[in-house]
Amino acid sequence: MYIIAGMSNMTLPKDPVMLLSLINTKLRDFNSSLDDLCKEYNLDKEYIIDKLSMIDYHYNEERNQFV
Repeated sequence: MYIIAGMSNMTLPKDPVMLLSLINTKLRDFNSSLDDLCKEYNLDKEYIIDKLSMIDYHYNEERNQFV
């Protein structure tokens, strides 16, 4: 289980589509990169990449989004 620190024990969604929405929102509104997001919230970057690749979404550094 992954918990986002400072977010009232909010856990990362298991559903990849919900995870996509959460991660892209955080990247758009608060973080300058996926590395920054993972460091700030102590998240496993590979877990996120693997989970979102299941629905054919991949991190685009230029856009700072999964597309």
